[in-house]
Formats: sequence, structure tokens, C-alpha cells
Amino acid sequence: MRALLSVYDKTGLTDFARGLAVAGVELIASGQTSAALTEAGIEHQDVASVTNSPEMLGGRVKTLHPKIHGGILADRSKPEHLADLEANEISLIDLVVCNLYPFSSDPSIELIDVGGPTMVRAAAKNFAHVGIVVSPEDYDAVLTEITTQGMLSQVTRGSLATKAFAHTAAYDAAIVSWLEDGGPDGSTAAEDPLLPPTLPLVLERAEVVKYGENPHQRGARYRIVGERTWWDEKVQLSGTALSYLNLFDADAAWRLVHELSGDGGGLPAAAIIKHANACGAAVSETMATAYSAALAADPLSAFGGIVAVSAPIDAELAGLIAEGPQADVIIAPAIAEEAVEILRTRRKATRLLAAPLPETPRRQIRTIGTSVLVQGHDEILNPPSGWTVVTKRQPTTQEWEDLVIAWRVCARTTSNAIALARGGKAVGIGAGQQSRVVAAELAVAKAGDEAVGSAGASDAFFPFPDGMEVLITAGITAVVQPGGSVKDEVVTAVADAAGITMVHTGERHFRH
Repeated sequence: MRALLSVYDKTGLTDFARGLAVAGVELIASGQTSAALTEAGIEHQDVASVTNSPEMLGGRVKTLHPKIHGGILADRSKPEHLADLEANEISLIDLVVCNLYPFSSDPSIELIDVGGPTMVRAAAKNFAHVGIVVSPEDYDAVLTEITTQGMLSQVTRGSLATKAFAHTAAYDAAIVSWLEDGGPDGSTAAEDPLLPPTLPLVLERAEVVKYGENPHQRGARYRIVGERTWWDEKVQLSGTALSYLNLFDADAAWRLVHELSGDGGGLPAAAIIKHANACGAAVSETMATAYSAALAADPLSAFGGIVAVSAPIDAELAGLIAEGPQADVIIAPAIAEEAVEILRTRRKATRLLAAPLPETPRRQIRTIGTSVLVQGHDEILNPPSGWTVVTKRQPTTQEWEDLVIAWRVCARTTSNAIALARGGKAVGIGAGQQSRVVAAELAVAKAGDEAVGSAGASDAFFPFPDGMEVLITAGITAVVQPGGSVKDEVVTAVADAAGITMVHTGERHFRH
């Protein structure tokens, strides 16, 4: 048996190569792989001694040679292929071990691998006869099978070939994305880099969940190959495995709480999420008061929800959370050991997550049947300093603060949405309604007496005064909305007549 080794990632290389040699496998290696084997004292042939051709062009050409690719690509079931090998003094290669330059980590022309993908694809194409290993994670299993069986099985070769083609597909996708973003000098940029003519995405399965949204649906989380997310860096400290809906809702909670806290740079913030919508959210001087205020908005809906806090959880806060409704997931930047013990003891099923800041995605991708919708990430672009007061009365300082809270919560609530905030906390949220009037009625009903003197936010403009009238009747004193309706003047006149203040953001935040 003969193996060709040519790897960039040398994790586990020498142990694997030594194991192959002990199993009687003849080794060939190229470039830096050969140097690593030499340093480790592992006997092998250098590629140049096989091809009788030196490496050239700074290493760009070393394995692109018939004596390499003939040995890899030959179909051993075809006599004419074997005759060609014999006539050209080419020996068979039974195993190729190759992984590619880390293009995604430092894109450049020099990191566009040519020989590597060619060898990988050649071996994968000929998996009926040749094994291809592209990941150090497979070294142990491959070595065990060769050692015990003397060769790789057809099933193993087929599985490895599938991984190999996925490896080169992800590599090519990264190159296409880089070029469409402009490449080395901007000359290759797509006319619209956000929505380019092609969007090559290769996804790898990161974790399988028990089931999808419902028990009859299978589910898993995938990530774009080469990209890490906050989910990949989080640490689960306690609780059962995360479900599909835990992942979906927790992501919404973690992103909202960081928007409220200014990515941890502002006041402590807490958010309680149910079905991807906030049932409570607040900012305050302390983490404990922020959590209590968020819970007070809708303690009934908080049962089985996601609790996200922007500051580490200590024993005091853990005790407070443990006294509240059962949470499916609790997320914080860190959770002290004593806090973990309190929550683990009193909330055994609750998943406790310590997590880094959420990344800002460039694109949002959704499926509709077998088609895909792509759009830019919905950011709140226009800050309060860019908002326009359209009524005669100006907001007070407290109203400005509450308008900002209401707007941020409303922007992350399923449309049609109305959010009410008072004293730094959400007091009533109406989500996912076909009618904006009904959304306003729900928000007011949930707020109860706290509606009086609160600030209200609408994720889109009021097409008629009726929604605004619901808020005015309930005692709301300030409203923020995008504006842009043909009825804006009418709605503003209604606000002026009631003596409330209203501002336009010029920015809509529908969410579906």
C-alpha cells in the first residue's frame, strides 16, 4: 500500500504517518510535509524523487505530474489503465492525505491552492480504489482500519470522498466570496457584493438537535464552513441538550439584550423571550433590578422562556432568577460557580450558557420552499439623534429614554408590533398581529395601569389614526414610529390634539 501525504494543517501528522509506516504503508510526501516527516525521523520518499522533477515557481508546481496523478486516477479494473501505468513506469497510490491552505483565515492569491484541490478531487473521484483523508479528525479511524484490515473498505472510501468534495466545495466558495468582495485590489468586486450573481454557501453540521420545531420534524444547526458563530464559542454549564427552538429563541434573546445594553457598554440589560418575541425587557442600574423589571412585564408568559442578561450572574442574581418562573435557557457573559450550583439545584432542566458577544451577520438567509430569500441584516441604523419630533410638544428626558427602549424592543418583535416602555422597562408588547390596532390593544392590555405615562413604539407607520387613538386613550404620552404614511399629517394632528409627543425615525423594522 502506498500513501501520498501533502497537508497544510499538520495536526497529528507525525503520529499518523508513523502509524502508517508501522502498518507497512510506503510513504510519499511533498514540501513542508516532507520536512516535517524528516524532522520526526519517519522514512519516506520526497515527491520530487518520484516525479524526477524539482518543485518550481515557489512551490506552485510540485505534485502536478503524471507520476502522481496517474497513480491516483488509475482505474484498477481497466487493463488499459494498468498498461498505461506500466508503460510509463508509474506506481499506484492507494491513499491521499491532503488538506488545503487556510484560505478563509487570510485570503490572498498565494493561498489559492491548486495542486491540493487537484489531488483531493482526483482521489475522491477514484474512491472505488483510493482513500482520501482531508481532516486530521479521521486519522485515528483510518489508521485503525488499515492496521486491522490491511486496507480501507469501500464504505469508508466513499464516506471519505464525500467529505473531500465538501472540503473543496467550501474552499472554492470562500474564494468566490473573496473575489466578489473585491479580491486583492478591489478589481473583482461584484456589482452588488451583498447580493452577488451567485452565493456559494457550503454548510457543515454543527450539532444535531432532538427534533425540529415539532417532534415529527428532524432538526440540526448548520454553520457556514470556515465561519464561527457565538453558538460555537458558548459553554453550556448545566441542563439538558438544547433543542431547535431553544437555539432559535436564545439567539433572539442574546441579540436583543446586547442591543439594549450597547453590547455591554451601557446599563445592565435583561430580556425574557418566548417564541422569539420579548415578553419582558429592561435596563437598570443593577442586573438584579433589570431582571426583576423585565420579569414584571409579563410573568405569565415568561414561564418556559429564555432569560438573557448582559452582565455576569452572581449568587444573588441566581437566587432571584431561581425564584422566578421556570426558564428553558439562561444566558449570560459568565456565570459564577456558586450561581451555577444554585441554578443547577433549583432548576435542574434549565440550560445554563456562558456566551461571548453575538456576531453581526452580513446577510439574512431564509428558505421559501426550495427557493432562498437573501437580505442584509436588519440593523437599527438611525440613532435617536437622527429622529424627528413632528408634534408641538417635545419629549421629556424620561420619555426619550423610554422611546429608545420601546423602539429597540419593537424592532425585534414579530410584526405587526407595538411595544410600550416606562421607566427603562417594557411594560406591554403586542406581537404578530395582522392589525396594528389589535397589536396596540394587546400591548395596552398587557401593560395595564403602567400604560399611563408610558412611551409607545410601532414597528411601521400608522396608516390611520385608529392605532394611535388606542394608545392615547390608554394614557401613553410619547410615541415613536417610522412615519411615511400618506396619513402622517392626520395622525400627527391627533397626537397634537391629545397633547402627546411623537417622533419619526424614518426607518421601518418589519419582522416575520
